[in-house]
Amino acid sequence: MSQFIPADHLTRITRALPFWMSLMLIPVAWLGAVQGGWTVLLLPLVTWYFTTLLDALLGLNTENADPATEESKLTWYRAITLIWAPAQFLTLFGLIWYVTHTGHLSSLEKIGLFFGVGVITGTVGINYSHELMHQKNKTERTMGDLLLAMVLYSHFRSEHLLVHHRYVGTPRDPVTARYNEGFHRFFRRVLRQSLISAFKAEREMLARRDLPWTDLSNPFFRYWALQGAMLLLAFLLGGWSGLALFLWQAWIAISQLELVNYIEHYGLTRKHLGDGKYEHVKPQHSWNAAHKASNWLLINLQRHSDHHYKPDRRFPLLQTYTQAEAPQLPHGYPLMTLAALVPPVWRRIMNPHVRRWREMYYPEITDWKPYNKALNPPPR
Repeated sequence: MSQFIPADHLTRITRALPFWMSLMLIPVAWLGAVQGGWTVLLLPLVTWYFTTLLDALLGLNTENADPATEESKLTWYRAITLIWAPAQFLTLFGLIWYVTHTGHLSSLEKIGLFFGVGVITGTVGINYSHELMHQKNKTERTMGDLLLAMVLYSHFRSEHLLVHHRYVGTPRDPVTARYNEGFHRFFRRVLRQSLISAFKAEREMLARRDLPWTDLSNPFFRYWALQGAMLLLAFLLGGWSGLALFLWQAWIAISQLELVNYIEHYGLTRKHLGDGKYEHVKPQHSWNAAHKASNWLLINLQRHSDHHYKPDRRFPLLQTYTQAEAPQLPHGYPLMTLAALVPPVWRRIMNPHVRRWREMYYPEITDWKPYNKALNPPPR
């Protein structure tokens, strides 16, 4: 049974402060740049392992905020997502300038440091852009675009809003990971398919207004311009070395995003009703995790079923679900993404959970091969 948080309690700054833990990663990044040595590995150590340790120590959070809480009472929560965008920009490009103008870091140390930078621009930055892109406020959506441009993955906005939310759990959604599909195979597939599906979705929207894809209202022109500006700035600040480090962190950030995409819906499919029709998206079609620390770091992204139910609901108002209401991961996202990097380990952990999920929700389905291989007809 979930505990209820009244709106007047939710507005207290003490309730919001745990979600600000991501800001602690910025001084950790600079510590690695200044000190060098083993400290360049602190960012992934803190993001993955320290958060997992906190999850084990602090346990689960089963509290639910009043979903009717007015937006004006969520200032302290909104602030962190708005602060992060300029903070990430200054950190990323400040580090590019610093490490290319000082001589105390070896090439290997720079690579290690920007691996960690990619971990936080992916784990935190893209996650915050995900929160911002779902909002109606133009400033917030622009902040989301800037965060995605910093990792060269701007099309994620179009893919997520126009494709994923509409077609999740069906063969038409590239980022619904298939049963027994290892992450590395999924990653290669989704890099290609998500870009194509995002562009196609925008082109179809323009066509419905009798406009060609070349019309300047196509957001891909904005995506390309912002990404080009980020590449140019990296080169101006750090030359070819700075550009290479920028590309390296972007690659790591993208892999972090797709690891999360992989675990969020692995093996969970919507029932095909015939003739390309599928059941509506339900809480059972997303994996959830109620672990406190990782939900603080990821601003409740692990309450994923409710996000698909109410995509524009701000993160402090997202509701948690019980095991009887929606499938639960055995651990928080940081540990589960590490497991996903080793497919045999992942399958050993998750395949029994998927099989129990099928028995619980779809005992009438006896042939799962079309679902496993995405062979069902694409949704109309």
